[in-house]
Amino acid sequence: MKILQVIPALNSGGVERGLVEFAREIVKRGHESIVLSSGGRLVKELEAQGTRHIEMPVHLKALRTLKLVGPVRKLLKELRPDVVHVRSRVPAWIVWLAWRGMPRDQRPHLVSTFHGLYSINFYSAVMARAEHMIAISQCVQDYIIKNYRVDPRKITLIHRGVDVGVFKPGVPDPAWLSTLLQTYPALAGKQVILMPGRLSRWKGQEAFLDLMVALIKQRPDCHGVVVGDADPEKAHYREELKQKAIDLGLADHVTFVGHRSDILQFYRLAEIVCHMSNRPEPFGRTLTEALACDTKVVAFDRGGAAESLSACFPDGLVPQDDLAAFLRRALDLLGQHKAIDVKPEFLLEHQVEATLDVYRRLL
Repeated sequence: MKILQVIPALNSGGVERGLVEFAREIVKRGHESIVLSSGGRLVKELEAQGTRHIEMPVHLKALRTLKLVGPVRKLLKELRPDVVHVRSRVPAWIVWLAWRGMPRDQRPHLVSTFHGLYSINFYSAVMARAEHMIAISQCVQDYIIKNYRVDPRKITLIHRGVDVGVFKPGVPDPAWLSTLLQTYPALAGKQVILMPGRLSRWKGQEAFLDLMVALIKQRPDCHGVVVGDADPEKAHYREELKQKAIDLGLADHVTFVGHRSDILQFYRLAEIVCHMSNRPEPFGRTLTEALACDTKVVAFDRGGAAESLSACFPDGLVPQDDLAAFLRRALDLLGQHKAIDVKPEFLLEHQVEATLDVYRRLL
């Protein structure tokens, strides 16, 4: 099959990293992989793994973006993909308008993945105009059915899959650890409490800082590490978080390391990984990656994150927004070895095959 995926950009984040992994796997299986985006730091990796990248400004939330409908329609006619898979709303509008204007016998099949619990409005409804939809968790599937009035038979539930060939148990690379400790000497000899994810007000970094204040009072051997950065237009939030850490007296107890491409090493270094989103998250990729590394996770019991944790490590679930319960669970788990079982439906192999099966059924 010739598969064209469309995404706003390829900088960072779970959706982007997941697309790169999926593209790599379909190339391995002999399919032709093409990605259309506005570019980003992950393009080099994508192309090195055998995917062709085409750059257009399909990320802009502006009326002028509609000027791309004609060029995209022309691109579809030239490429003649079997399937076009859209993964975000702005690109979905461009692709859908281009696709709708083609003769029916020349259209590729159109698939969308709901990577989020999108707002209920005309703008978001374009994701439900695809021939078939993929929901990344049960809560997303329920949300689609409830709010978009689509035939449930047009939706397939496929959890985001973790690549256990990469994310697997082990110790941090000694050379990596040595370099890390030279750069951040405050981490030496500490129990690392990890908070991975894009810096965003709803991702829970502020709650993490509040947690660390309470945690170090009882366990001064702990040190918080925040991995991730804010989107360029929200860089001010990163500075807000750093200032809050200083105001809370955490300057020597929490380290911000920014965007990293070595997240595997941080999972292996961490004693506990925290997931503290203050609203339902569609899935929670960092959670399953950490679990695949045999690292304990504590998370609020909400959204797609709760689905994967309840299946793979129920000991890590705590009531929503209950910071005291979160603290108690983290203290209970420190130093404890607990059984973690990442179920098959949360593996990349399953995700790839299930998605390819969606394509095959349409064809």
